[in-house]
Amino acid sequence: MNHANYRVKGMHCASCAGIIENTFKKIDGVQSVEVNYGTETAKVEFDESKTNPHALSEKIEKFGYSLVIPTANEMGMSADEHAIHIGLNQSRKEKLEEVAGMRSKVILAIPLAIFSVFIMGWDILAQYNTVFIMSDMIKEFFHHLLPIMATYMLFIVGKPYLLGFYRFLRYGKANMDTLIGIGTVAAYLYSFVVTAFEDVLSPFINVENTYYDVTIIVIAFITLGKYLEARSKIKTGDAIEKLLNLQAKTALVIRNGKEIEISVNNVAHGDIIIIKPGAKIPVDGIITEGSSFVDESMVSGEPMPVQKKVGDSIVSGTLNTNGTFTFKATKVGSETLLAQIIKMVEEAQGSKAPIQALADKISSIFVPTTLVIAFLTLGAWLLIGTSTLGFSQALSFGLVSFVGVLVIACPCALGLATPTAIIVGVGKGAKEGILIKDAATLEKLHKVDTVIVDKTGTITIGKPTLVDIQNLSNLKNDELVSILASLEKKSEHPIANAIVSYAQEKNILLNQVSSFEGIQGKGLKGLIDSVEYFVGNTKLIKDLGVTFNTSEIDQFTAQGKTPAILATKDKVLGFVMVADEIKAESKQAIEDLHKLGIKVVMLTGDDEKAAKYMASLVGIDDVVAHVLPQDKLVKIKELQSQGRVVAMAGDGVNDAPALAQADVGIAMGTGTDVAIESAGITLLGGDISKLVKAIKLSKMTMRGIKQNLFWAFIYNIVGIPLAAGVFYPIFGWLLSPVFAGFAMAMSSVSVVSNSLRIKAKKL
Repeated sequence: MNHANYRVKGMHCASCAGIIENTFKKIDGVQSVEVNYGTETAKVEFDESKTNPHALSEKIEKFGYSLVIPTANEMGMSADEHAIHIGLNQSRKEKLEEVAGMRSKVILAIPLAIFSVFIMGWDILAQYNTVFIMSDMIKEFFHHLLPIMATYMLFIVGKPYLLGFYRFLRYGKANMDTLIGIGTVAAYLYSFVVTAFEDVLSPFINVENTYYDVTIIVIAFITLGKYLEARSKIKTGDAIEKLLNLQAKTALVIRNGKEIEISVNNVAHGDIIIIKPGAKIPVDGIITEGSSFVDESMVSGEPMPVQKKVGDSIVSGTLNTNGTFTFKATKVGSETLLAQIIKMVEEAQGSKAPIQALADKISSIFVPTTLVIAFLTLGAWLLIGTSTLGFSQALSFGLVSFVGVLVIACPCALGLATPTAIIVGVGKGAKEGILIKDAATLEKLHKVDTVIVDKTGTITIGKPTLVDIQNLSNLKNDELVSILASLEKKSEHPIANAIVSYAQEKNILLNQVSSFEGIQGKGLKGLIDSVEYFVGNTKLIKDLGVTFNTSEIDQFTAQGKTPAILATKDKVLGFVMVADEIKAESKQAIEDLHKLGIKVVMLTGDDEKAAKYMASLVGIDDVVAHVLPQDKLVKIKELQSQGRVVAMAGDGVNDAPALAQADVGIAMGTGTDVAIESAGITLLGGDISKLVKAIKLSKMTMRGIKQNLFWAFIYNIVGIPLAAGVFYPIFGWLLSPVFAGFAMAMSSVSVVSNSLRIKAKKL
């Protein structure tokens, strides 16, 4: 089974997406299809033994659409890159060319529209004696000029709408172009017949009324609206373009003892790469020599450069600031973190939120319904209006209403309401180091009222560090730590690593150790300068028979800290406490969650006293200790049964079952260890404050979608009855097709502009 995401050419509205979806669903071998008007993409799952992309494209070409099936050569990139980088912004150059073509049409159309508005305005104002009445010569000039202008507008600028009308007549498939095509052709043909047979028709209808200006101005406004919409839509996809631009094009590698510059596509696993000051890091790897500060803000959203030294991981797309170092390539091509981020953002931007289902359903029936309403409107004016207004006036009003309904009812804004907000929201999240798997997750997140957090790696750093030194001897603190670290260096225990790391950070010299021996479950011993030292827990000290008051240590252990006691056979020299420190941002993040009305629960496998103490420091509401991974699952189900909407934040590995059960699973991704597949949202860098930003982003995006849907519906709910002339008998209101065209164009532009506002808002 093949899963693929293709760009679609020729889509102009939500109805287009519906036509393509329905066509693909009827093809043998297609399992599922999702067409997104906002990103102009089709996500298709199909059986390769029964169909293929070219066959799929052929099925929709007769309706004016086609799939873009690029090859690696056409894209000017490696096959590996090509596999990664299929999405909206691959075609940016092509899209800009398309927009430039639309701009040329607008430049030609707008002066004709302005001229038509001038003539229309002159005629209207003259009726109210505001300006002088046109002379017969001027009228005759315009009488011959307007048909020429309208012919150019309809057959050159309006060609897509004529094709939409033609495809409707031939295949019965209607979209936005069909509505505009029928409306403008009707206005043009009526006017042409009146002009050609003026003498014959004058006894029956008012031959003074022609609608060439309607054809000219409506096509101009719609073309302008589509141009502004297309230009705005390019801006919505800026996030992926910026991510793509992070990728270095070349890498300086050492091969056969020489430095050579090669394409990033040719970097292989194990290559040693040199990074100089100001250079982008081309692939993921581990530093083998040197050190520097690396700006990771472009990938993680963290503003401060991070110090990197030998053994540290680095990721592609980040920027080296001042030092020079070499590193070994461990992940290349589609394996890199940047490639994963780009792929995830593209897929999320192309996915549909559940709230979009309503808009899609309405859009699918909107065009046929509009056609019916338009013809009923024309019929009603002729049947009812003739008796009160006379046939000539009723026909004139009926035609105006017919065209007005077709023009204003276009469902473009409805189709753009959700996807444009999702594209901007997901892109903004990526820039902040918040990776969102799909639109459904983003929608669910705004409803969350309970957040479950793990202690280790979420609230705490997840790495034991030396936090306290209690010296009970005449030794200096550094001497005490030196003895401890020298002995612990021989051990592989996590506490030993914390003590040795502390000594290395403080540049404390270590001693030679002899006769080293581990004491199972209690500690270790060894000789330094002929003195036998013991390091371990209170059990070891008790076995030695050394007098020692443990009450001070008990205070520390109640706080979740673990002791490492240094002693000789005669006395205790001191002890250090090792603990998993609370992240600097944890307390503020919990406070911010409370401000959003969200309850925070900690589930941990640690001791209850230590867990409650830790929770009290950051303000967590509830603590459940001694919890195994499967118990977390039960707790989440329990909360969900109480009607709570639960988000679970964990490390994405041992918390996988709980992350899957939660309404929204949030993985705390640190460094290159990003568990993208295990959760709906991944927070790069493991920063819990990004969880608050993610929830705010979700609320902001959903608010934008609802605003968009409101305005899209309002345009049609108010516009269609107004255009149909429902209010004419009461208030004398009748909407000109010219204003209908302007309103329709502006509805799409306003929806996209409202979505772009999300970009500027602070999280």
